[in-house]
This record gives sequence, C-alpha cells and structure tokens, in this order.
Amino acid sequence: MKSIIALGVLPLLSLAGAATIQPRDDPTYDAIIIGGGPSGLSALSGLARVRRNVLLIDSGEYRNGPTRHMHDVLGYDGVTPAYYRWAARQQISYYNTASAVNGTVTNIEALNNNTQFAVATSFLNGSTSTVSARKIVLATGLQDILPSTPGLQENWGKGIFWCPWCDGHEHEDQSLGLLGPLQEAADLVREISTLNSDIIAFVNGTDTPDARAAADKSFPNWQKYLQIHNVTVDNRTIARINRLKDGGDPPPDPSLPTAPEYDLFSVDFTEGPSVERAAFFTSFPDEQRSDVGEKMGVTLYGGRLAADGSRGLATNIPGVYAIGDANSDNVTNVPHALFTGKRTAVYLHVQLAREEADRELAANGTAVTRREEDFDLRSIWNEMNPRGILYAGEFKE
Repeated sequence: MKSIIALGVLPLLSLAGAATIQPRDDPTYDAIIIGGGPSGLSALSGLARVRRNVLLIDSGEYRNGPTRHMHDVLGYDGVTPAYYRWAARQQISYYNTASAVNGTVTNIEALNNNTQFAVATSFLNGSTSTVSARKIVLATGLQDILPSTPGLQENWGKGIFWCPWCDGHEHEDQSLGLLGPLQEAADLVREISTLNSDIIAFVNGTDTPDARAAADKSFPNWQKYLQIHNVTVDNRTIARINRLKDGGDPPPDPSLPTAPEYDLFSVDFTEGPSVERAAFFTSFPDEQRSDVGEKMGVTLYGGRLAADGSRGLATNIPGVYAIGDANSDNVTNVPHALFTGKRTAVYLHVQLAREEADRELAANGTAVTRREEDFDLRSIWNEMNPRGILYAGEFKE
C-alpha cells in the first residue's frame, strides 16, 4: 500500500523528501490537483481509479477547518473535518498512481500551447520545487473575510457559523443572533426559520436609509416579515463577543451523527447593556484562498473561478479545471464539492484518453481530425456508458 501524507499527523515535507512521491520514467504527471479539501480528494480518487498518475498538493488550509464537526455527508455525518480528510487519504493510499504532498503552490505556467504546465511549490522548511503536468485541477477553495470584532475570529466555527446545513441543527431552538448587514437580515431569517425562532439581528450600525432601500429591493416587505417572526433589530455598534460557555466541552459522543451544542456568548456594545445569545448565524463576504488561478489568467465571475459545467468544469484556460467552493457554480457544501471533483476527473480522463488516441493514430501514419465542439457531456456519457448489462440509459442534460 502506498502511503499518503495526512496533514496534522505528519510534518510538511518537500517533494524531494516525501515518501509519497515515487520516481517514474515519465517526469510529467497526467494531472496535478491543487488543494486537499473534499473536492481535491474526490478528483484524486476519481483519477486514481482509472490509473492516472496524479499528484495532489495541499497547503493544509481549509475553510471548514475551524468547525467542530462535518455534517450532511452520508456515512461521515458528525465526524471532524480532519478525520474525514484522513479517512479519505487512507482509502486513496491503496491506489499506486496517486500521490500527495504538503506544500503551497505559488505559480503555474502554461507551456507548449497548454499541453504542459509547470507548477512551482514552496514548503514549510523553505525549500521549493517545480513539477509538471498535462492538466491542472484548481481545488483551492475560499476563505471567509471576517470583521476584526474581538472574539469573532477566535470563536469562528464553534457556535458562530454561516451554513445552517453544516452547523445549524446542533443549535436548533436556541437563542440565535444574526451577524450581518441590515439588507440581508430577512434573507438570513428565512434561511434559518425552521431551526430557530428566538432571533435578534445585530446589524452593527448598518440600519441606514441606503441599507433600507437595498432591503426593499432585495426582499420586498422585509420589515413585515421580520415582525411576523418576532425578530428584533439591534443597530448598536458591536464592541466585542465574549464566550461564556463552550458547547464542545465536553465533546458529545463521537459515534452520534448530531448532538446539541450548548454554547453561550455575550455581545458587548459601545453603549448600552450586553445581550446573551447561544449561537450566531452570519453573512460575511468571502474570497479566493489562492491567487494562482487568477494569476495564470482564469476568468473570475463574481470572485469565483469561471468553470463551464457543460465541459467538466473547465476554465477559460485550456487544460485547467476549477472545482469545489472556488468555482463559479456558487454551490458551497461538501457533497457538492465531492461531485465536482468526480465530474472533472471523468471529463479530464476522457480528454487525456482522446489526446493519447490522437497521438497513437498520428504515430501510425493515420490522419486525425477532432472537432472541439464534439467533446461535450453527451460524448463523455456515451464513451463511459457502453451498452450492456450495466447500461444506464440515454444521456439527459
């Protein structure tokens, strides 16, 4: 069994010193995946299943890293994000063509008309290295842009969350605070209304005429909706958030997919009395965690790496794909991240196989013509789904 590095267990290693990197006759990987979260691991698994020589480079930074548990992932509901990554790597380690290494990709250079890519990586010990691949998969993720309010960053992901599917159920029927601008308060209430009814919207000084006009436009009758749900709007400026009780101490039974988390916080303001809340549901902006995609020319749509869903999540740069939270499909959850990794793995493999077939035919003296527009999801479905006992039916968009 080939070992694969598990972050948090082994130290960061350079390519030269990593036991996971085995020398091969061909110095170019079929694909290099940048990012070791769920989408990157899914792509690594999918490509390993068809014996593609693939390398995953993982910086060890994850958007869901601070949260206590990962939810809504069947078979792994309630495990910690770190455990899930470890378990995934353990399973992938049985595939000898898959490799992983800890490092931060600093630059990607397209070579030979995008048929090869040079990937520069730096490591914690100060060393650097460059490896090459025929295709690139960007699984670089997002990072949340958190205000500098004291107590917010320290408690992020532990009673203060932005995803109700990820963390809301553990705080059901508890007193909830909303953290975000006034114009988003009604949307937040609508999203969390099946879980919480005791809600205060801490809008932190954003209750202004402009914000009210924006709220009228985005959510007509928003004030009436907040009244229906008995939501109080507190416009005072937040000075600090204090943790009074840790809902993860002691930790719940780890065998359970979900268990209540009884956190408790107090909110201090620049004036007036403090307010206590059991948890907070937030709306803060986010951004790309890595700029390597943008630096190589990948188009950004609304701050996301533009990815064409009809072409296996390919970007505008030939040979480069974007998956997971980082891409422009605007879906940010673990099950979808896994789907995007597998979708790109299938598409990328078929693309490589076609290129290899063209080279083999050309070397045999056979003229090869290929229309790019013929390479779409329908052709992939037909190629990967031959008629027979396992035939899955006709292609449906």
